[in-house]
Amino acid sequence: MHPDFYKRPLLYVLIALILGLLFFYKPTASPLDPHAFLSSPEVTLTGRVEYFYTAKPQSNNVIVKVFSINGQPAAGYTYARLAHFEPLWKDTLEISGRLQEPYGIDLLGNFNWKKYLSYKHVFTEIKSSQVRVVKPAAWPYRILRSIRQDILHTFQARLDPELAAVASGILLGERGNLSPELFTAFQDSGAIHLLVASGGNVGFVTLMTLALCALVGVNRRKALWVALLVAGVYALIAGADAPLMRAYFMTLCACGGYYLGRNSGVLQGLVLSCVVILLIYPASLFETGFQMSFLATAALIICLANYPVPAKWPRMVRFFAQIFLVTLSVQLVLLPVFANVFYKVSLTGLVANMLLVPLASLLLGLSFAYYVCCVCHIGVVLYYPTLVCLSLFKYVVQGFSALPLSSISISAWSGWTVAAYYVGLFGLLHAPIKKWKRELIIGCPVLIGILLAVGLYQAGYTRVYLLNEWYKNVAIVKIKYGPVFVVGNALAPEKIQNALRGIGQTHAAAVLMTDTQLRKFDYNSLAARIVVPFENGWPGQEIGPFEKVRVSMQWGIHDTKDGRIWYNTGYSGSKQDDVSYCFTVKKQPTFCVGGKARLVTWPGRTISSEVNKTVEVKL
Repeated sequence: MHPDFYKRPLLYVLIALILGLLFFYKPTASPLDPHAFLSSPEVTLTGRVEYFYTAKPQSNNVIVKVFSINGQPAAGYTYARLAHFEPLWKDTLEISGRLQEPYGIDLLGNFNWKKYLSYKHVFTEIKSSQVRVVKPAAWPYRILRSIRQDILHTFQARLDPELAAVASGILLGERGNLSPELFTAFQDSGAIHLLVASGGNVGFVTLMTLALCALVGVNRRKALWVALLVAGVYALIAGADAPLMRAYFMTLCACGGYYLGRNSGVLQGLVLSCVVILLIYPASLFETGFQMSFLATAALIICLANYPVPAKWPRMVRFFAQIFLVTLSVQLVLLPVFANVFYKVSLTGLVANMLLVPLASLLLGLSFAYYVCCVCHIGVVLYYPTLVCLSLFKYVVQGFSALPLSSISISAWSGWTVAAYYVGLFGLLHAPIKKWKRELIIGCPVLIGILLAVGLYQAGYTRVYLLNEWYKNVAIVKIKYGPVFVVGNALAPEKIQNALRGIGQTHAAAVLMTDTQLRKFDYNSLAARIVVPFENGWPGQEIGPFEKVRVSMQWGIHDTKDGRIWYNTGYSGSKQDDVSYCFTVKKQPTFCVGGKARLVTWPGRTISSEVNKTVEVKL
């Protein structure tokens, strides 16, 4: 990668745009958004189906672009749950039903459906009582969606259900019938990305079209037009979702540079497409798919440019060396995303993808060729080759997922740690650039040290996280430079585990239960020590020892509506008895978590939880 690329103004525009969105942007509904009609008891809206629907047991769900509501102009999107109706891509529908806000609970470290939809500019949901088509899609869209449905039906009718799901996932990103066990195997082997119609598919289709055009003697410029047309049709058939359209837009930018005679390079096309997308859809920056696709593409471009495989190596060796470099660069650049979003990394993914990526590329072409043969009633010609390749692909995935330590659970990284990591990775990817030798050797370690030092300073606070899910409360206490405690026993352990990982922890020093009710959950996976009131301690006793903190059990602390604090004063032997826990840390006032983990109180201040939210208290 030529160093002059990092002097281009467009790159600085992208950096400024990203920083501005990170600090100042928050998705909000416009005045004409369907959100303004939430108070209506029932609405009738008109809108266009924007994507291919997702089939659920009770309904078919899809995002609809809204044009009008109750005869009034509207502009925005809604998530439609359509019972007993199959919404077809680009059809305009009339939907009657009740608008509501999406269900969402802001529980630390856990998935928030409402927040997820907001990043797609969707702020409402509608559950239909009646649906009808008011305007069918234009004929090009009808043809494209018919081809897609025919491909899926062909695979389902002629292949084993799981193999059909694998073929559909590789070709179109549709993996609806994949069993939970096989889906987990794809995750653990690091190959789940191969079942998504991604930008790599668009690139592969473009390159294959260029190769075929070259074989029949089409000149380069005309071949580019043909390749763009074929890749565009593929992107639409595969779902026209964000990763595909981003990749296609990047391809357009690169081809535009070629026609203009500009030696801008693919990375410049990537930067340009990123700027345009963020200007049009700013919320894309916060989508995991957007982050992963751009980080992965940038990493592999830079890696292959700075670490070229020697031309004198044998062709087969060069092929696998490039696959290794691509896989390694992508795995390294996406490690913080895996840590902070999925809390899981695959140690076998690097080796597995060296085999699975080429095989997936083969299956992409082979599965489509098999479909074409089926349409021509000669599917038997490619049936067994397709069956063998799909079975081999499935076997390799299951084999790698079964290896010890194939998947390791990890906790989230802090923002400062992520920044330090990417500085180090930037230095590693650009190490071969001789002009930057001094800057990389000196600048990167210094900047990494500064970022980690700031992160360490920020960690020097005691924090209490009050988690509330429909009035069921748990508190997580993180002592500065010390242990972590879980207070309360009302939430499922997997939700508490995600919350712990969300603050960078894998286990707590102890789970401190607050009441004498029967235990609903097994918390042994969260901590080695479980403290049960009136069994492992009584109010007034100190629980411990723990490093850097003294923990004592107290009678239940509660607050009234006007903010006054009151205490349980004795043991009745009933299920209503509860206790609180007080924490004493050096150079800091003693604070207590009470109200069955609903509040935190210290001299002069009390903070309570909020329904379906996470309240962070810094002490």
